[in-house]
Amino acid sequence: MNDGAALITGASAGIGEALAREFARHGHDVVLVARREARLGDLADDFARHGVTAHVVAMDLATEGVPDRLWDELDNRDIAIDTLVNNVGIGTHGPFAESDLGRERTQLRLNVDVLVELSRRFLDGRDSGHLLNIGSVAGFVPGAYMAGYYASKAYVNSFTQAVAAEHHDDDIGVTLLCPGPTETEFQDRAGMGDSAVGRYLLYTSAQVARAGYRGLHAGETVVIPGLAMKMAVLLLRFVPRPLQRWGGRLVNGDR
Repeated sequence: MNDGAALITGASAGIGEALAREFARHGHDVVLVARREARLGDLADDFARHGVTAHVVAMDLATEGVPDRLWDELDNRDIAIDTLVNNVGIGTHGPFAESDLGRERTQLRLNVDVLVELSRRFLDGRDSGHLLNIGSVAGFVPGAYMAGYYASKAYVNSFTQAVAAEHHDDDIGVTLLCPGPTETEFQDRAGMGDSAVGRYLLYTSAQVARAGYRGLHAGETVVIPGLAMKMAVLLLRFVPRPLQRWGGRLVNGDR
């Protein structure tokens, strides 16, 4: 059993739920954070039957000031955290010029601002622990028709690797998990029904979560689940940017 709990944002479904199950499977108590309280409650009940304590915190992290309120809630409930998993995020799909500006703002808020704020609160004064940020293979290239999402993940990918370098010589492990297309609710919620994304090389949330957990505790800085995705990211280093931009149009555009 671990000294502190693992806090997972966006824990009610998809990769977040799978990560919560993976941490619980390895004996970690967990803090489940998401909007959908009923789904978190069902997950907590399931963990309790296996001897794992799951704290439910139902919050909409897109609301201004909520990351601070989340930390206050942890303090009020005397919950110690030794691992932070920044998983919450959304995606938008379609031409940027036709996008809903409010949803674009929410995407930036959840994918970037909240991750930075929670990471800062977690690391403040800390001399040990683990930070796992969920980036994406999408963050290594520009993505037409998902411009904001790809850009937000580029930020996460770069930010997390930089923070990992800052903690190279101490006992704080910082890992970036970069999934490729994964079988979750994400594509439907992003409005990607006509996109080619995920038509091939689709991974399960459980596969992604297992890779992320192993990589985090092995001290890896960047984890890319699946050999095919690892090879794709490696090859992208040699693909000219104009061709990358064309590929984004092909993959994310309407079919």
